Amino acid sequence: MARQRQAKSAIEFDRRFDAGEDIHDLIDMSKAKIVHHGKKVRLTLDVAESLVADIDEIRRRIGVDRGALIKVWLHERVKQEKTEKKSA
Repeated sequence: MARQRQAKSAIEFDRRFDAGEDIHDLIDMSKAKIVHHGKKVRLTLDVAESLVADIDEIRRRIGVDRGALIKVWLHERVKQEKTEKKSA
């Protein structure tokens, strides 16, 4: 099977993926990793109604679930804190 022409941009890659093209030849799987986050723990937070409204405005704009958005934000912040701690 002939190797596919490389995607010139992320937009082209996404378009080709969304069109159902086989994109396996376009991905370097040697750099892929599986992340196991371990046992899930439920958190309950009390936050101001105005903060929830702001979060909901953002999540609606980008089209994601509130919980998913908060999880991503928490993950990004923890990574940032760990990186800053290592460099200090």
